[in-house]
Amino acid sequence: MTDQQNPVNLSHALFDRFVLAGTCKDVRQNFSELCRHLQLDAQDYRHFYGKLKEKLNYWNAKELWEKIDKRAAHPDYDQGKPCAKTKCLVLGAGPCGLRTAIELALLGAQVVLLEKRTSFSRNNVLHLWPYTIRDLRNLGAKKFYGKFCSGSLDHISIRQLQLILLKLALILGVEVHTGVTYNGLVEPQASGTGWRALLLPDSHPASSYQFDVFISAGGGRFVPDGFKRKELRGKLAIGITANFVNHRTKAEAQVPEISGVARIYNQKFFRDLQTEMGIDLENIVYYKDDTHYFVMTAKKNSLLKKGVIMQDNANVEQLLAPANVNGEALLNYARDAAEFSTGRKLPNLEFATNHNAEADVAMFDFTCMHRAEYSSMVMERKGKKLLIGLVGDCLVEPFWPLGTGIARGFLAAFDTAWMVRSWGKGTAHMQVLAESFPATCGGPAELVSETHGLVQKGESERPESVLEVWPGALCPDPTLQTQTHRRVHSG
Repeated sequence: MTDQQNPVNLSHALFDRFVLAGTCKDVRQNFSELCRHLQLDAQDYRHFYGKLKEKLNYWNAKELWEKIDKRAAHPDYDQGKPCAKTKCLVLGAGPCGLRTAIELALLGAQVVLLEKRTSFSRNNVLHLWPYTIRDLRNLGAKKFYGKFCSGSLDHISIRQLQLILLKLALILGVEVHTGVTYNGLVEPQASGTGWRALLLPDSHPASSYQFDVFISAGGGRFVPDGFKRKELRGKLAIGITANFVNHRTKAEAQVPEISGVARIYNQKFFRDLQTEMGIDLENIVYYKDDTHYFVMTAKKNSLLKKGVIMQDNANVEQLLAPANVNGEALLNYARDAAEFSTGRKLPNLEFATNHNAEADVAMFDFTCMHRAEYSSMVMERKGKKLLIGLVGDCLVEPFWPLGTGIARGFLAAFDTAWMVRSWGKGTAHMQVLAESFPATCGGPAELVSETHGLVQKGESERPESVLEVWPGALCPDPTLQTQTHRRVHSG
């Protein structure tokens, strides 16, 4: 039969291809083809999901619809009414940006998401806390990635997590644009115009999009103007990540993972590693995912002796500058550590490649971490107010040995969505900020106005290491919900 003779089967096949797509490009292409075939307007965000369900009456999609419908039915989403008139711009298609976009879409907002890259290429593996696993399962993650947290697995590659969340975002009517560079905000120029983004290419359709909420999830290196950052310094800590090709052989499958070995708990292992290989580590983790992923903390003297770092330097930036690192020695160091820690049971260790088609090995400094002093602000120009929020690494950079990155990132996404919900319901702007400023970063909230300048600035008395619990449906774990107040847990 031809496709024209059997359009129903074609729509089913297109949906299956979309669900199974393994790259950002394929996800977007298959989604576009599905929309064209079903004659759906993907920019009709208010009705897109409902029309998709109506036109795609397919048994293989029903379980996914049931999960999404169950989540969307929670009273806090109020059938998408709280943010029905809210227009949001989300910067960054990392896990936190996509997760925030999904929540905003469930609240009824129009959401446009911008991503500078055109592909998802990050092999590094994230540790998932139990509540993040439940949250993703309840959104249908296993439909898109059958191996999601199977058995005792509690981790996923960043790339796979992005693919899951991208598919969900598209289904819920989020407008996603890749290959777009954000260069700042464009203030309203006259009455009747709103806030826009300065983009490259400047002719991009999203350049004309006017919004009243801007969420930055652009990563640790990007924080919008007006936000202050605090620097947290500790003892010198040099991290190394390495990804090796997973050929998925029987021999590889039998090698046990290392969920986290620290020197203090297994001194003999680290002594033997130093004696036999000349490698001196504080800890090491090994996860088996799309790749064989290793992350470790190496001691500086060991890196100097092995020739990885060529010259000692008191300045950490100069110490780890590319010109002072022997790339071949770094590859050997990472491979030797991986081989020793797995008892040399991983056959033919071959480095996976990164987005630059180079061996996916990196050395970085997490002696210094940054966090924003506050998570949100409101700007006003020409009578137009703009709510700005931070999520992900630009809010709080993670301390990776504790596996807090994605856990705190998702909590920040829920808190941000709750803030936008209040904003969309017409809550007074000062009250919106008052609710959000204690969250996550423990710092002041500010209202910036064209005429009044700094209106409010308050210091939080919350602990420095904070994990907030979010009210209602925006807290995905029912056991953590609170009806009347937020509970704070030291992290």
